[in-house]
Amino acid sequence: MASSTKIGIEADRGEPRIAPIGAPAADLADAIGRGVNHLLSLQASEGYWLGELEADTTLESDYIFYLHILDKAEPQRVGKLANYIRRRQQPDGGWNIYFGGPSELNATVKAYFALKLAGDSADEPHMKRARARILELGGLESTNSYTRFYLALVGAVVWEMAPAVPPELMLLPSWFAINIYEMSSWTRGIVIPLAILYAHKPQWKLPEPVRVDELFRDSTCEASSLAWGDRFFSWRNFFLALDRALKLYERVPWKPLRQRALRQAQRWLLEHVERSDGLAAIYPAMMNAIFALIALGYPPDDPLTAREIGQLARFEIEDEETLRLQPCLSPVWDTAIAMVALEEAGLPPDHPALIRSAEWLLKNQVLGSGDWQVKNPNVRPGGWVFEFRNDFFPDVDDTAFVIMALQRVDYPDRPRLTAAARLGLDWLVSMQNRDGGWGAFDHNNDRSVLTHIPFADHNAMIDPSSADVTARVLECLGWNGWPATHPAVKRGVSYLAKEQTPEGSWYGRWGVNYVYGTSGVLRALETIALSARDYCQRAVAWLRAVQNEDGGFGESIASYYDPKLKGQGSSTPSQTAWGLIGLLAAAESDDPAVKRAVTHLIDQQNADGSWDEKQFTGTGFPGVFYLKYHLYRNYFPLYALSRYRNSLVGAKEFHAFEIRPESENSRGAKRGNG
Repeated sequence: MASSTKIGIEADRGEPRIAPIGAPAADLADAIGRGVNHLLSLQASEGYWLGELEADTTLESDYIFYLHILDKAEPQRVGKLANYIRRRQQPDGGWNIYFGGPSELNATVKAYFALKLAGDSADEPHMKRARARILELGGLESTNSYTRFYLALVGAVVWEMAPAVPPELMLLPSWFAINIYEMSSWTRGIVIPLAILYAHKPQWKLPEPVRVDELFRDSTCEASSLAWGDRFFSWRNFFLALDRALKLYERVPWKPLRQRALRQAQRWLLEHVERSDGLAAIYPAMMNAIFALIALGYPPDDPLTAREIGQLARFEIEDEETLRLQPCLSPVWDTAIAMVALEEAGLPPDHPALIRSAEWLLKNQVLGSGDWQVKNPNVRPGGWVFEFRNDFFPDVDDTAFVIMALQRVDYPDRPRLTAAARLGLDWLVSMQNRDGGWGAFDHNNDRSVLTHIPFADHNAMIDPSSADVTARVLECLGWNGWPATHPAVKRGVSYLAKEQTPEGSWYGRWGVNYVYGTSGVLRALETIALSARDYCQRAVAWLRAVQNEDGGFGESIASYYDPKLKGQGSSTPSQTAWGLIGLLAAAESDDPAVKRAVTHLIDQQNADGSWDEKQFTGTGFPGVFYLKYHLYRNYFPLYALSRYRNSLVGAKEFHAFEIRPESENSRGAKRGNG
């Protein structure tokens, strides 16, 4: 175990300041010091960090719709939501789903409908421009299934336009090819409440009936997503035929399994809103759950429904003129990354800020049952979630980052710290998939046939292995002394080798995009001493090739739609940090590309130690939903600059524990299985 080494930071009454360390330039030390102080200033008294999580205006649009259904559409609240939506309208009349992106059909239809509910006349100029843009983008019939499902709830479109989501899905056994546990965790949270709603088809009446007939391009009003595909024999056409059969079944008065299915769906829903801050602790699952509770006979003032309404209200951010909504809260994720950045920056491992954050994380380890156990039984719980409380859905990425953050804290109760990390690592290794990689929430959740179901157009029906999550696990294992020769590590590396693109990059599932993926993989392979391999050097060459003239890195979300745009975009602090982290993992510290990236980050830092970033660099569902983590622009640059400084001085790391594979006796860690 390494000894505690306080690199580059002196403690002065609990406030850190950068000490002279000789080799790096003074401006580097100053940048790190200001970054440390700024990040510490953002810590909550309980020990966690929590940055705003920003998304597109579909949230505010849906919230206006939701408040009307609840009969809680107070004019002031709705007015502030409408203000926020209007201010985000694009010059062409539409609304986009990420900063700088083109107008997107679903966001525009939802904004138009919400503004109508807020009292805007269809004859107002901004509404006329919105309608024209909707028609240019394909009309309401080209929207996704969830947009049409919401409109059907209030009779704005007929139910035939929505895909069939029968509650009988709940009765399909786990061994059957199609069942709810072959769907991703977030899909279950979205779809099971919708199945309850589909069975009841409430058609709630709004105070003023609002129609959207003017948004159809085709008078037949047939949804494009429900149109037959060109190939007669295809999974798409199979599921479309099944959708039509299910809709015929809906017209039959006798449904022998319906009540049993509804009871099971209700039981699942009621179980999953417990031990969580709302269903899956995320929009839109929470909103759908509230709708489903109302349909089941729990009115808005019922204690259960009222509690769930209160949980969703926590996502609101209100100012004088606007009200916006976050899709969820990210305290565990933000806390783990902030801790790693501060630790890399040289904050003493026994600093009060790190002790408080470690204590908070230890209290929030999930030790109860969860959905992941359906496909990964006989393993003890021990992971961490993304949010404050979401016990059914711990995730691999957060758990790996938390273990790495805890490892560098000189926590007073060392046995407790080590035991928690060992349990978490055991759980982490047990989640390895059959292909050698790791997904986010579930084990072997990769049945691609499900992506052809009509309600799979949120582009996240399954949760297969991804390069970025796999890299995070391997990095965590490397920090704990697992060698590249260990079977679980070898299988993970083999998966990454297969996922590398011809030019040397890796796809980023949860961050934008190839810069994110490539950086994470290189950092992981460095920790297991593989960064000199040819495939790593190809990745470094790719990073050098896409570095911007200003020394930074940037990548537009457009790269998810057009792979030719890999690594292209205006420089941002978070993406520059990722590029620098990747270079430092497999290139020399004096590499010109490294120095240029360091200079760019230092030059772009604000006087208070923060950085500015307008772009969205986080990903929810590629092609559908993107995120802006407001702390990414601060903790990733601090981490990257500190990594650079430490590479120059040969800084040692304090490790409170190293959970090597030979010390693991549990079934999950032994098997590392798929």
